[in-house]
Amino acid sequence: MKINRVEIFDIHCPDRPVWNPVFVRIHTDEGISGVGEAGLAYDLGHSAAANMVKEFAEEMLIGRDPFQTEDLWNLMLRGSFWGLGGGPIIYAAMSAIDTALWDIKGKALGLPVYQLLGGKVNDKLRTYASQLQFDWDAEFAALTDPEDYAKAAEKALAEGYDAVKVDPIMYNEKGETFFDRTKLFTNKEMKMFRDRLMAIRDAMGEDGDIIFECHSLPGASTAIQLGELVEEARCMYFEEPVNYLNSELHKRVADKVNVPIAGGERLYNRWNVRPYLEDQSLDVLQPDIGLCGGFTETKKVCDYADIYDVRIQAHVCGGPVATAAALHLETAIPNFLIHEHHTYAIKQWNRELCIQDPQPVDGFFQVSEEPGIGIELNDEVVMRSPRIEVK
Repeated sequence: MKINRVEIFDIHCPDRPVWNPVFVRIHTDEGISGVGEAGLAYDLGHSAAANMVKEFAEEMLIGRDPFQTEDLWNLMLRGSFWGLGGGPIIYAAMSAIDTALWDIKGKALGLPVYQLLGGKVNDKLRTYASQLQFDWDAEFAALTDPEDYAKAAEKALAEGYDAVKVDPIMYNEKGETFFDRTKLFTNKEMKMFRDRLMAIRDAMGEDGDIIFECHSLPGASTAIQLGELVEEARCMYFEEPVNYLNSELHKRVADKVNVPIAGGERLYNRWNVRPYLEDQSLDVLQPDIGLCGGFTETKKVCDYADIYDVRIQAHVCGGPVATAAALHLETAIPNFLIHEHHTYAIKQWNRELCIQDPQPVDGFFQVSEEPGIGIELNDEVVMRSPRIEVK
């Protein structure tokens, strides 16, 4: 079996122009194809990742055996020159390609990918409703009032979720985004954040779990300020309280805040996660399969984390291919904690991108039993977007 054609889709969603999943579909001379996704569906970088896949396809994929995933991964890492320096663009491209290759292997062998990763460890995957500051509904909304945060939580509860995630510090009282959260928060701001968080706690009751999300934007001092709220609301964990540019920052926060610390969506391989595991500043690791090197590398990262009793919640913020891939990984690992279901994943402009529509039932996911990762692109939709083909 040889790779003979690669398609790259830089998706444009007219109903949500800032949403741009990047899909790759790799074809073989035996008629089997596989799909993967780069983990850059939001903000900047998607078109760069699409063109990085194109360059990999031209230089390293055509004519190669898709079963040789380990060899191809190392070729992309070392043969690209830039792979040894890291960065989201090159690793997003590597990840999309690797996921598609595993999809091909599963289809060729007639097995779901989780079986190739070691078999089923987790039958039902507990799932949380992610990013309530954008509401939990068919339409996007930037929430500011505590009452609306409570209503968003109630909507998730009504669908069977018993855990939610929120970034209560994303918006100011006018609905404007706080990008610089490194300055110490005022008492007025802290009260606004607390009111939003405690409104969710009241809606969730004593037993519901809340994940406090920061998107890496606070400084260490402001993260420690927020830690008081995280502890008061009895949050499940404190996610991305600081950035990854200085690995010492997470340790400082972990030493001051008495709640588990989570992070990892912007750590792209086992080398990147090493300092956080060795200083034990992360309790929950959140690798994104679309950024962490696909199945080949992300499985290694999860096994590495298990040495330190670190739990895994894959970061999932992309198209349906990203969801499908995460489910296979999380089904096969012993240190799985919980699955992330982003509010974008319930939007029609995202759900229509693939033929299958993976959604949880009563707050739990179960992985597809179809060969490969169990998902196919919806050509009626994706063919409307920019597409690159390499032969």
